[in-house]
Amino acid sequence: MKAISRTENRQVSLVYLSVLSVAIGVVAGLGAIILRFLIGLVHNALFLGQVSIFYDANQPTAPSPFGPLVILAPVIGGLVVLYLVRRFAPEAKGHGVPEVMDAIYYGGGRIRPAVVIIKSLASALSIGSGASVGREGPIIQIGSGMGSVLGQMFHLRRWQVITLVGAGAGAGIAATFNTPLGAVLFAIELMLPEFSARTLLPVVLATGTATYVGRLAFGIEPAFLVGAYERPETFVPLSLDMLPLYIIFGLLAGVGAAVFVRALYGLEDVFDNWKLNPYLKNIAAMTSLGVMMYLLMLTTGSYHTAGVGYDTIQAVLTGQITAPGFLLLLFVLKLAATTLSLAGGASGGVFSPSLFLGATLGAAFGAVLNLAFPYLGFSPITFALVGMAAMVGGSTGATMTSIMMIFEMTGDYSITVAAIVTVVVAVGVRTVLSPGDIYTSKLIRRGHPIPRDRRSHMFPIRAVAEVMHPVAARLEADALAAPEPVQIRHAGPRRFAVVVKSGRLHGVVEVDPEDTARSIGRLIPGPFAVVRERSLLQTAMTHMSNRHRSVAVVLPEGKSLRPDHIIGVLTEDALAATVLKDFSE
Repeated sequence: MKAISRTENRQVSLVYLSVLSVAIGVVAGLGAIILRFLIGLVHNALFLGQVSIFYDANQPTAPSPFGPLVILAPVIGGLVVLYLVRRFAPEAKGHGVPEVMDAIYYGGGRIRPAVVIIKSLASALSIGSGASVGREGPIIQIGSGMGSVLGQMFHLRRWQVITLVGAGAGAGIAATFNTPLGAVLFAIELMLPEFSARTLLPVVLATGTATYVGRLAFGIEPAFLVGAYERPETFVPLSLDMLPLYIIFGLLAGVGAAVFVRALYGLEDVFDNWKLNPYLKNIAAMTSLGVMMYLLMLTTGSYHTAGVGYDTIQAVLTGQITAPGFLLLLFVLKLAATTLSLAGGASGGVFSPSLFLGATLGAAFGAVLNLAFPYLGFSPITFALVGMAAMVGGSTGATMTSIMMIFEMTGDYSITVAAIVTVVVAVGVRTVLSPGDIYTSKLIRRGHPIPRDRRSHMFPIRAVAEVMHPVAARLEADALAAPEPVQIRHAGPRRFAVVVKSGRLHGVVEVDPEDTARSIGRLIPGPFAVVRERSLLQTAMTHMSNRHRSVAVVLPEGKSLRPDHIIGVLTEDALAATVLKDFSE
């Protein structure tokens, strides 16, 4: 095993880590602002023939003066994106979050700075030119990339680098959607392997800072305005007779989320196996997007499937689109547009398309109910809100994140019960139909599975005295014979002897439980880590890891390191056995 130098394992205080998190939040906030301006610049140039950075995605884009030539907008953007990604940063392809998760779990939190730059440019080009992807992917990579760069620059411990990467990802979400609480839950549910005070505080500081910076540029209003609608008792009190509605819609949303996951990676497989030049495949996919959005403009007056789709979501949430057939058509077309975009090589997130899919599916469900039961007051808006949470939660597996973010993005907390029930059912159904979510499926296919279960283990709080091997003898190094093989006839604790040379600790050796003067293992020379018998295993393991020691000697409380004071030996084998026992209980 390669030795790790001290400079590569510098551990800084929580205060220091918090200061770095604030800096990451500032960068993520500024990154969100710059990305929006870049998207606006590309969008205005390719759709309207104007040079301007101002673009409100919640407002429909006017018909292009280029007429049918606007079909080429996604093609132009797609070709430039493909060149940038293939030439400079292949990791920037796709929706970004899986790459950050891969860096956390398999790369020690290391993200190349070039990825941040290329991802930003590629996503701005993709979204601005009409590809059906979201802007959260690049912002997440900007924030997490900044965290990784700072962690490597200051030679921090691995867990601290990963914490900064997770904080950066949360900051990116917060700055993009103006959702500080949802962003914290996003980092906890999807990014961080560890949830504790030392990881939570940096995340909270980074997300809070990024939210503040973003609000300086975009204001404090929620991401979407919700039109006034009658809130029937279905959604306000705990009306148990209406509970089946939440469950039924949860089942439907779960199926929709599973279809989204499978369609995305199924079409990616088709494109990967298509024996054609990558640029020609990109042209085929982006031309299809261009034709789709142009036909929608001709028939409906809006480019519904282009870009992040916030204008359509806003129209649904304000009651401007209520026809169930058209809403279902938009769901299908957006699903096709998103899968085509990402399979064809676009760069951007899947969070925004999930919001679109949930809003249209939920509004269609509510509209059908309203047509079937006109006197019960069902509104498409109520189910659109629930659908957004259900589709995001079902496709990403982030249950609490999806619920909290929809509350923050819309400012509507009246659907709490409905959202909770529906999201839980949707996640369950998607898990049955597609065990991997839209993030982990990509990594599973890569051979990098990501643990999604969080479990508190008992072994870290066990005392060292419960796990150590007792010291049964003290032997002189000069008298120590070569180890002899021995058949242990009865089960019992392994025993060690302290080996002394010139009155000083020389090493430890395993001895025969029945004859402690006879060694049965090789001498383990010092130096050793030193732990106390009442210390917790978590403390002992940290101490051993910090000093790169595989063996620790155990002392009673208050005793100094002398051979006659050592009462036990803590080995890697003992620690491994304790961990395995914890998993089996």
